[in-house]
Amino acid sequence: MIQIRPVSDLRNNFTELEKEVSSGQPVYLTKNGYGKMVLLSIEEYSKLIDQIEFRLDEADIQAESTNERMLHDEVFSRIRSKING
Repeated sequence: MIQIRPVSDLRNNFTELEKEVSSGQPVYLTKNGYGKMVLLSIEEYSKLIDQIEFRLDEADIQAESTNERMLHDEVFSRIRSKING
């Protein structure tokens, strides 16, 4: 279930927010009714970053081993489809 909380909960309910992000789910924070930021556990953030780094490394290897080049739209489309399944 998506967790949407006011940004004031960072100060007022930090322990509760910490438990929610520790479960692996992001918490979306709002300020004045508008989305402001997303809280992630370090583990979830690392997974996200690791996937991106892995894909960039793959692109570097492909670029070194071939003269084939792709437009950035095609590259990002492929990356998004792999990340999102």
